[in-house]
Amino acid sequence: MGLTVTKKGLHISVNWPGESCSLVLFEKGAKEPCMKFAMDKRNRVGEVWNLTLESDGTFPANLEYCFEMDGILAADPYGRAILGWEQWGDLENIHRELHSPVWESRFDWEGDVWPEIPFEDCVIYHAHIRGLTKHASSRVREKGTFRAVMDKIPYFKELGITTLEFMPVMEFDEIIVDGGKAGKPFGEKKATGRLNYWGYGGGYHFAPKASYSSGRKKNPVQELKTLVRELHKNRLELVVEQYFKGTESPSFVLDVARFWVREYHVDGIHLIGNVPLLLIGEDPYLSRTKLFATSWEGVDKGKVRHLAEYHDGFMLDMRRFLKGDEDQLNRFAINCRKNPERNGIINYMANTNGFTMMDMVSYDVKRNDSNGEHNRDGSDYNFSWNCGVEGPTKKKKILELRKKQIRNGMLLLFLSQGTPLLLAGDEFGNSQSGNNNAYCQDNEVSWLNWNLLKTNGDLFQFVKSCIEFRKAHPIFHMKKEAVGMDYLGCGNPDMSYHGVKAWRPEFESFRRQIGVLYCGEYGKKSDGTCDEYFFVMYNMHWDLHEFGLPKLPRKRRWHLVVDTGREEKMEFAQAGQEPLLKEQMTYSVEGRSIVVLMGKTYKEKEGV
Repeated sequence: MGLTVTKKGLHISVNWPGESCSLVLFEKGAKEPCMKFAMDKRNRVGEVWNLTLESDGTFPANLEYCFEMDGILAADPYGRAILGWEQWGDLENIHRELHSPVWESRFDWEGDVWPEIPFEDCVIYHAHIRGLTKHASSRVREKGTFRAVMDKIPYFKELGITTLEFMPVMEFDEIIVDGGKAGKPFGEKKATGRLNYWGYGGGYHFAPKASYSSGRKKNPVQELKTLVRELHKNRLELVVEQYFKGTESPSFVLDVARFWVREYHVDGIHLIGNVPLLLIGEDPYLSRTKLFATSWEGVDKGKVRHLAEYHDGFMLDMRRFLKGDEDQLNRFAINCRKNPERNGIINYMANTNGFTMMDMVSYDVKRNDSNGEHNRDGSDYNFSWNCGVEGPTKKKKILELRKKQIRNGMLLLFLSQGTPLLLAGDEFGNSQSGNNNAYCQDNEVSWLNWNLLKTNGDLFQFVKSCIEFRKAHPIFHMKKEAVGMDYLGCGNPDMSYHGVKAWRPEFESFRRQIGVLYCGEYGKKSDGTCDEYFFVMYNMHWDLHEFGLPKLPRKRRWHLVVDTGREEKMEFAQAGQEPLLKEQMTYSVEGRSIVVLMGKTYKEKEGV
């Protein structure tokens, strides 16, 4: 489908249910066509019109094209680039005629290969191309572009990210026109001041967004491919979101998915909207591509674990547990171990739609008035807690509690078995001022303020430590779900739940505390050795609780890794230097705190 350049000329196929269709050619930048070729109905198959043009070398070097369908000019839905929307938010573009270039420049992939990082080893970072670096504090060249993302590669590697997920990078119209979208016949309707910042709502699925490319001579195709190539050189993956309205044909959706894998070497696609999951999920061409969707029920998951569930379930359950709601232990127990053997599960504490993690601990209610919808948009169910004061405050105790809760939330995320996803900026306390639906906010509400990296440097270091700790200990990211049984015959189940007394789990509705024991025999490191034992105590109650410590095998003793309830022990202990707990049978966990203990071979040192 679309236009294909052949050795002899051009071939065009386009889906149009009307009565006439023509190919219209323009010289570069011209408003009037230089050539027009009517498509013969005799070459129409079903509703697909076909045309082959053989060239004797008379075609101009720089050609643009569109279609004339029953007298109306329209851009090619399969166009690999769209000309006319190069400037972000330009109101002059709302009725501009859109073309696509005929000729494509070649790209040298330099032997690029897909990293193919397994789900259990992935740490995903979810971001918006423009919002990631548009703020002046980002300190990069060409802010808000694909090129700027390349400048942040060292940052992603330092943090420990393996996989980037970007909101729509395909060409879409960001100008909102009285509730509709520009580029369609709107008569006298005028553009509003709002923008479709997120990019959901459809567009040109085969073309990268031109306004996300840098420089005066926009070349989004080359720039995005260069970004993917550089990410792969650094063993970083790229997953792109593709939003579908549900009006597209299944074959079109399949063409889109295959195209982005073939042409842009993307590592994954997040399918949003109404899509033919059976067709996509069982497609052999995509059988090694990471595919995210709300559910893959009924789909043959294939031989390679490449399908993943992606929804708000983990976030909503864990937020309620974090803030101390009643009757949450059963949901916590399910979420912290959920890790299907045949498909991945994507876990997150915050995502685009909803509060950031900082706002999750700063606001009880949304603040969406600036969206222009009288605060009626966005979910009313955020399961947040402002820690005692709504919004910004200078009260030291409130600020300390908020950071503590964010630390707790990060531990809930990175100590759970599913694949963790971090919303961009949460690692340094980014806020949207209580806006939980910033779809139209192309400003400092949505742009990441990188100055917070210095202000909240302690939080960044904590998140970095969480990721390092997770990667270092395979028992927290196993290849399949723990079953709670001793199937190795080593004397302990792979994973077990405990109450304040060891081996006595308590799941009554009023309980807000639970211990989880991990047996390192079930986690194999890259060198073939077994992992350590771990006991994680979660106390989401507001009062202190004393936990009995499970007995360890001979020669092992408990060592303290982190305790979010103790100011002096709130950061992770340095690997290999975890303080020994002396002859303790119990451990007191402060209210709203999480403690991680490591059971490793005893070495004489000062206890705590």
